[in-house]
Amino acid sequence: MFLKTDNPRTIQVSRVDDYLVSWLEAFLIDRKSGGLAEGSLRFYRQKLKLLADFCDAQAVQMINQITPSFLRQYLLVLEERGHNAGGRHGAFRAMRAFFLWYEDEVETEGWSNPIRKVKAPKVPLEPLEPVSFETVAQMIKVCPHNTFTGDQDAAILLCLLDTGARAREFLSINLDDINQARGDILIRQGKGHKPRTVYIGKQSKRALRRYLASRNDQCPAIWVTHSRFGSDRLSYYGLREVLSRREKEARVEEPSPHDFRRAFALSMLRNRTDIFTLAKLMGHEGITVLQRYLKQTYQDTETAHRQAGPVDNSELFTLH
Repeated sequence: MFLKTDNPRTIQVSRVDDYLVSWLEAFLIDRKSGGLAEGSLRFYRQKLKLLADFCDAQAVQMINQITPSFLRQYLLVLEERGHNAGGRHGAFRAMRAFFLWYEDEVETEGWSNPIRKVKAPKVPLEPLEPVSFETVAQMIKVCPHNTFTGDQDAAILLCLLDTGARAREFLSINLDDINQARGDILIRQGKGHKPRTVYIGKQSKRALRRYLASRNDQCPAIWVTHSRFGSDRLSYYGLREVLSRREKEARVEEPSPHDFRRAFALSMLRNRTDIFTLAKLMGHEGITVLQRYLKQTYQDTETAHRQAGPVDNSELFTLH
């Protein structure tokens, strides 16, 4: 058996009952058989590979050799090696999921789960920068009209901003998933395989119709790339190429696909969408993660107070 990674290297394991890497592989198999999304599987592989490498360097091969102190040392080493708070927290989440699974799977008598005594690294809830509307507008301006590439790029920029969808959700949309009249778009498999509906407005629908009028292929995907072999679904790297191409022509700072999602969240909030509805539109189960998207400015807080300040909004405090 092997603990697979995203590179050609692998870690060979033995069949000793509590051999760590053997159980890491068993954990990944369990997650895959349970239908976990490929992106989540990749996350577990990468993070647990870090743990396996650290254990190997410390000559720790058995699960019963791992103590809470050992895991704390591992998290400190990650920090020393330059992993940021988010990366260390991800490593903690992966090993927590593994040890809790192992505890439930094996029910080892006399074994104490070390992760239960280890605190998660703190992650500062700093707001994340969205792409500005001015940047998006400049990028759209350089998309040539009445050309397949130009019309598709403009539609991508507008729809990416208007839906707030994750990049891979956005790229998975098919022609049959869109109601062009109403602007409803079905995301068939969001995070956690949960479907939801997102929407586009009048301007995005107009750009989408213009782009689709230039299509003459049979590919079911809404966003495509053409080659001498035919038409295929646009990949994540293809989407990054769209952003890079238009950023260079517009001479603006290149945004990431996720920057559009942040801009969607902040715009919806500023336009008085309640935070629970916004969480549903973005595919979040709760509002905790959403807080990092909402980079509110001084103007936001000033406007909120002018609209809802308790003294000015009560006739009882009117001075004559």
